[in-house]
Amino acid sequence: MSHIVQIKTELRDEQAVRAACLRLKWEQPTVGKFSVFSVQREGLGVKLPGWQFPVVVNLGTGAVDFDNYNGAWGKQETLDSFLQAYAIEKAKLEAAKNGYSVYEEPLSDGSVKLTVTLEA
Repeated sequence: MSHIVQIKTELRDEQAVRAACLRLKWEQPTVGKFSVFSVQREGLGVKLPGWQFPVVVNLGTGAVDFDNYNGAWGKQETLDSFLQAYAIEKAKLEAAKNGYSVYEEPLSDGSVKLTVTLEA
C-alpha cells in the first residue's frame, strides 16, 4: 500500500543539517553567534552559496533565521534546496534507526520521492 506524506520541516537535528550540507557539497556548518543583517543570532550557522548572510538554525526551536532581502542577498531556491536536503537526510536517519531502508527517486519537478521499506 502506498502513502503520500507531506512534511513541514523544523530543523532540530544537527546530524541531519550536517548531512544536508554534505549532500549539497557545501561547507559544514559551525556553532556560534552570527550576524543576520542587523541582528545577532545564535545557533548552527550554514553558509549558503551566493548568500550574503548565513542561515542560522536554532536546533532547540527548529526555527531558521535568515535575511535574503527578497532575493537580493541570496536566492530563495538555494534555501529551498537546503530544506529539501535536510528533510531527505532526516527521513533517512530516522528510517535507519528503525531498521528501514530508503530509496530515493528524483522527480522531474525537482521533488524527491522516498520509498521506505523494512529491511529483511
